[in-house]
Amino acid sequence: MITLMHMAERDPRPSPTRTSPRPRSPKPAEAARHACEQLASLIVHEPEGVSGVARHEDGWLVSVDVLEVARIPDTTSLLATYEVRIDERGELQEYRRVRRYRRGAADDA
Repeated sequence: MITLMHMAERDPRPSPTRTSPRPRSPKPAEAARHACEQLASLIVHEPEGVSGVARHEDGWLVSVDVLEVARIPDTTSLLATYEVRIDERGELQEYRRVRRYRRGAADDA
């Protein structure tokens, strides 16, 4: 009687060790999403949008705009911009509020 063996059964050589691939750095849109999600989990206000994304030596620096005080009319609502730094894995490293302003206010030029 002839039995067939799988290739792995015939060749007991150990397979070459693979190093786990380095985690892929998030793309700008992914970095912005990670920053918004993680900031929202730490503060009581929901992010309204992202006003900047910049590559940093060890990750990303994301500027997230947040509605802090809703008012009527909406143009008098208070917003804030937070700088959120995330690492290459998309994990939050630090955040800080850098600006607070009325929605209807124009930027200083």
